[in-house]
Amino acid sequence: MTLRKTLMGAVAGAALLAGSGAAMAMDEITVAYFLEWPMPFEYAKSMGTYDKEMGVKVNWVAFDTGTAMSAAMASGDVHIALSQGVPPFVVATSAGQDLQVIDVAVSYSDNDNCVVRTDLEITKDNAADLAGKKVAVPLGTAAHYGFLKQMDHFGIDLASLEIVDMAPPEGAAAIAQGSVDMACGYGGGLGRMKEHGNVLLTGAEKEDLGILVFDVTSAPAAFIAENGDLVAKFVKVTADANAMWNEGSKQAEMLPVIAKDAGMDLEKAKADMSTFVFPSIDDQLSAKWLGGGSAVFMKGVAGVFVGAGAIPSALDSYEGRINTGPLMAAKGM
Repeated sequence: MTLRKTLMGAVAGAALLAGSGAAMAMDEITVAYFLEWPMPFEYAKSMGTYDKEMGVKVNWVAFDTGTAMSAAMASGDVHIALSQGVPPFVVATSAGQDLQVIDVAVSYSDNDNCVVRTDLEITKDNAADLAGKKVAVPLGTAAHYGFLKQMDHFGIDLASLEIVDMAPPEGAAAIAQGSVDMACGYGGGLGRMKEHGNVLLTGAEKEDLGILVFDVTSAPAAFIAENGDLVAKFVKVTADANAMWNEGSKQAEMLPVIAKDAGMDLEKAKADMSTFVFPSIDDQLSAKWLGGGSAVFMKGVAGVFVGAGAIPSALDSYEGRINTGPLMAAKGM
């Protein structure tokens, strides 16, 4: 099965489902998030702060990939996705799903990468030897985008690779078993991949190539329009948790709670979070992020996917897919 057929088969169904769910009374909502992805919001989640401040019951459902989050929002099973990768967001919106970004969740260049099996002895200096190898990639995710950009940088023809669609936990198991030569992923999956291989490029080296890695919080446009105050309160609670973490004095209190909620041991969660950046509301509203830079970056991501044959076309602009209204309202709360 081709890369494009696999990816578009997943998103096409999601696009068809988008908007099909009937409006529901907002006495409770469902939010998607990732396990093994430690973030300050999990402290607020564990303390019941979202429920208290929003005045609704918040149901949290864990996912393995951002593409699955898109499908769940399209079907109406999920109302908000917290920390969805930009690439799966771009894939979904390019396919016609009416999603919007409501905040920048986290930036993490060192927590999303591709790992080559140790015994192959392939590094950035002899990356051409990857030709003909089998690679596990979670299609339509940030890891997929980074993989495509790295292969382009090294001049490796995608047609020479056997690419299999695997979520990071599956990819980690596959590289451990030796059934794939390289695996790409993030979070806990990436950590386990590194036990059996080496990265081709560091986070800093990827950024030098223009490979930015960040996640957003996204939601269906109709849900945001119909529940503006609720969404603003959601991003406000998230921003407050980020601010508490960034300030530093409460980290010792927050970290054990976050690690437990993320399903991780304390030291691994601490190590991961040391490489994460959680922008403030003012930073998010700046030109670098939601004030212009993110939309330009999304257009570039879409171009890479179109060039790789993963999606048939890109939107003319992704500016309409960014809604700063909730953040602006949260800033005034």
